[in-house]
Amino acid sequence: MGLAADIGGSFIRAARLSADGTLGVQTRVPTPTRDWPAFRDALGSLCEELPPGAPLSISIAGVFDPASGVATVANIPCIDGRHLAADLENALKRPVLVANDADCFALAEAVHGVGAGQRNVFGVILGSGVGGGLVVGGRIVEGAGGVCGEWGHGPLIRGHGDVPAIACGCGQTGCLDTVGSARGLERLHEHLHRERRDSRAIVEAWEKGEAEAARAVALWLDVVSGPLAVIVNVTGASIVPVGGGLANSHPLIAALDTAVRARILRRTSEPLVVPASCGPDAGLLGAASRIEREHPQIGVEA
Repeated sequence: MGLAADIGGSFIRAARLSADGTLGVQTRVPTPTRDWPAFRDALGSLCEELPPGAPLSISIAGVFDPASGVATVANIPCIDGRHLAADLENALKRPVLVANDADCFALAEAVHGVGAGQRNVFGVILGSGVGGGLVVGGRIVEGAGGVCGEWGHGPLIRGHGDVPAIACGCGQTGCLDTVGSARGLERLHEHLHRERRDSRAIVEAWEKGEAEAARAVALWLDVVSGPLAVIVNVTGASIVPVGGGLANSHPLIAALDTAVRARILRRTSEPLVVPASCGPDAGLLGAASRIEREHPQIGVEA
C-alpha cells in the first residue's frame, strides 16, 4: 500500500493504493503554499491510515533535482529550495518519491494510456505552457538538475517573418513556450491580425474553416511541429501523447501529427502524435506507477 498525491498551487489530490494495487477514492485538501509545517502536516494527515513504511509518491509542478534533492517550485513558496523528499521522509517516517507533474503525466500515459506497450514515450503538454516528459522502458528519464523533456525552453525563435521573439518567464527570449502554448496561439493570432482572441475561440473558428483562424493555426503548426520532430528524432519516441487544453481539439492534434510525421526521419503511416487518454488523473496515476517501480511488490492499476 501507499499514497499517491498530485500537488497543485490550490489543492492536493490524493488517493491510497489498496493491497491489490488499485487506486482508491480521491481526497482533496487545500495546499498550504506558504506554511511548511502546515504543508507537512497536510500530507501527514493523508498518510495517517497507511501502514508503517508504506511509501508516499508526489507529482508536483516544479523541478526536483534527483542529485541534490532540492525542489524548485515557484507557486508553493514553502517548499521552494527545500530538500523536499528528505524533509518529508524525516517528518513522516516513510519513503517519499517526488517527480515533476509533466513527467508523471508521461509515465501515466506510458503505463496506462496510449503509450502502453511502447518503449520510448515522449509526453507533451500543450496548455498554458509547453512542457514534456520522457519515459524509456517504463521509467521516467531524470535529467541533470532535474531537467528533462523541457522542449518549450531555449532561444529558438529569432523573430523573423510572422513569428515574434518574446521574452519568456525562464529568462530567455524566443522560447517555444511563448508561441507554442495556448497563450502562444493567441499571441500569434494577435500578431497576424491585430485582434485579441481566446485560444479556444481560435481553434473552434479554425475547425469551422475561418480564414483568419486558419492562418494563425497554420503558423502555430509550423512553429510547433519542427521542434517536436527534432524531439522525436532525438528520443526515438514511438508515440507522443498530448495533454493540456489544446489537446481537447482532436482535429488540431491530428493536424500536428501529420505535420510532425512529415518532418521526422522515420517514415510511418501510423499515428504518432495523439491525444492523451488518462485525463485529469494522469498525475496521480504517474505518481502511483512510480511506487510500482520503486516498490515492485505493489502493482498499480488504472
